[in-house]
This record gives sequence, C-alpha cells and structure tokens, in this order.
Amino acid sequence: MTTDPTAPRLLTIAVLTFRRPRDLDAVLPLLVEQARGVRALGVEARVLVVDNDAGGSGRERVEAAALAAADPTHADGPVSVDYVVEATPGIASARNRALVESGESDLLVFIDDDERPSEPWLAALLALQAETGAAAVVGPVRSEYEVEPEPFIVEGRFFVRRRLATGTPVDVAATNNLLLDLAAVRRRGLAFDVALGQVGGEDTLFTRSLVAGGGTILWCAEAVVTDVVPAARVTRRWVVQRAYSSGNGWSLTSVMLSARGASRLVTRLRLSVKGGVRVAGGLGRYAVGTVTRPLGRRALGQRARGIRTMARGAGMVAGAWGAAYREYGRGDA
Repeated sequence: MTTDPTAPRLLTIAVLTFRRPRDLDAVLPLLVEQARGVRALGVEARVLVVDNDAGGSGRERVEAAALAAADPTHADGPVSVDYVVEATPGIASARNRALVESGESDLLVFIDDDERPSEPWLAALLALQAETGAAAVVGPVRSEYEVEPEPFIVEGRFFVRRRLATGTPVDVAATNNLLLDLAAVRRRGLAFDVALGQVGGEDTLFTRSLVAGGGTILWCAEAVVTDVVPAARVTRRWVVQRAYSSGNGWSLTSVMLSARGASRLVTRLRLSVKGGVRVAGGLGRYAVGTVTRPLGRRALGQRARGIRTMARGAGMVAGAWGAAYREYGRGDA
C-alpha cells in the first residue's frame, strides 16, 4: 500500500470467474483500458482475475489478455493482468482471495465477469472516493439480454434496479460494481463470510458490517456497468428463485448481525412478520391481476409483481429461521 503521499495510489480491479471463457475475452480488454485511463488521476491500476475453478480453466484466456496488455509500445503504457486460482468453491472464498491478493493496494474494485464497464466507470468511482474519503463507492447496473425477456419478466420488473443521485449514502451494496478503500476494510478486520459462499448474501453481510462499523458507502450514478444476462436467466423460474434468494439472504444476514439471545429472537420474529406481510401483499396483488385479466399487460404486471413479492417474502421467512437457499451451490462444493 502507498505511504508516500506523492506516489500514485495503487488499485486492484478484481474480476471473479468460473468457467466463462467468452466473458473473460470480452471484459478483460475493457478493464485494461479502464486501468490505463485512470493514470491521469494519480492511480496505478492492475487487473486481477480470481478463477474459482480448481482446474484453472480460465488461465489460457487470461494469459493471452496479459500478453496483449503488457505491450510496451502502447501509448498509455503496459498494464499488469494477474491470474490466481482459488480452489475452495464458493463466491466468498474467491472474494477473500481478491482481498488477500490486494495486500499492496490502497483500493480494490469488484466487477463481475459478465458485466461491461461504461467509459467513465472507474474514473467516476475513484473521483467520488477521493473527494469524500468514503469507505466504499457503489455504482448502478443496467441489464442487456441475450434474448428478449417475455412480458411476465418485463412487467414484473424483475431486472429493475435502484437509481439514486450521486453522493447518496446507502447502507448495503452488492459487489458487482463496488470500490473499496482497503484501509477502511483493514481497520475493521472485514472479510467475506465463507459460510455464505454457496448461499449468496456474503456481499450484503460485508457491506452492512462496513456501515455498522462506521464506514460510509456512497452511490455514484455515473459509474454504470452493463450486466449481460444470458438466456438461461431470462426465465420465470430463475427470476422467481432470485427474488426468493434476495429475501432469504437479507434475513440470514440480519440474523447474523444481531446480538445473540433475546435480541436475535426478536430479529427472527420481526423478519418473519415482515416476510409474512410481503407474502400476503403479493398474494393480494396476484389476485387483483387474476380478476382483471382482461386488462392484458397491466393485469399481467400485477400478477408478476405479486409473485415476485410473495417469493421475496417467503425467502425472508425461511431465512429468519436459518433455512438457506444455495443460489451458488455447485457439485464440486
């Protein structure tokens, strides 16, 4: 990490992967260009690929990208692209490996391998962090689809994400577009909980813990990344399971953050009530959409959003009592 105030700040751009060679081919050149682009801000960046496939299936793709990025004749200079294998299955283990491998860095930014950064992405994240000293900065994700989603998914708004003004504080963030001040992370001794490695929600727990420890997470509206949604995820089954998983992860992490004993029981009961209210509200909305079916897509939206709300509520109730949905479950785990 940098101790000389006149030296460039050191940044690691971490991308986690598991058997997605085409995504690596697409995203790595973009990340290299992002790294070159922030040198004018006094930041020296490198790209780190953490492969969660014990067989190292991404090595050849990354080595090819590293060779191209190391071109000394490039006008903006070479960029280091590093590759490590994290053999322990689970997204939390892979994220922790990125933290370990960033031991010499001042900053760490996470982006998913199936995302594509916009041109101002990294510079916008860095500028807001430098201006405010925030412990973390998070940016928006918009979706593009390999196949056009059916009306049920569109009207249900399953891929609609929050939009906030730049500088808005948030109390939780995903790690698919997140810049971390590693000094703030190290001071609090934070790491991703491996108990959630196959379940998901490890980023929810991490960022909620960061805020609970006094850190600030700010929203940066200009730091947009695009999520390329494969056809396998544009199905009713997948989006409803994701809604359930979202509610499940929120309750699981809420219980983990609560004190043991009576306080934890109160948390479980509170989450159960909130989840039950969602289930009831979603059922009511679904009923309205069923009764008004002749209204077409408007009624379809009522039914779809009702199912989404019911699924999230059911996930909350299950998570309140420790039933975890293994969103990232794998046969090698």
